[in-house]
Amino acid sequence: MSEMQIHTIARQMMEKHGLTAIAQAAHNAQACESNGDIEEAREWRHIEDAMKLMRGPHQS
Repeated sequence: MSEMQIHTIARQMMEKHGLTAIAQAAHNAQACESNGDIEEAREWRHIEDAMKLMRGPHQS
């Protein structure tokens, strides 16, 4: 999957689900890892990372 596709999916998920989209991407990655689909898990982790960048830094 291209970098542009990753960011498009991440943006769409954030628009639809808000910050829970990050947790959903992590859950999807974990499910793929459990099923042995390492490549798809890697893509979900990449999407998760892209959403974390969109979210911005944590504030305390």
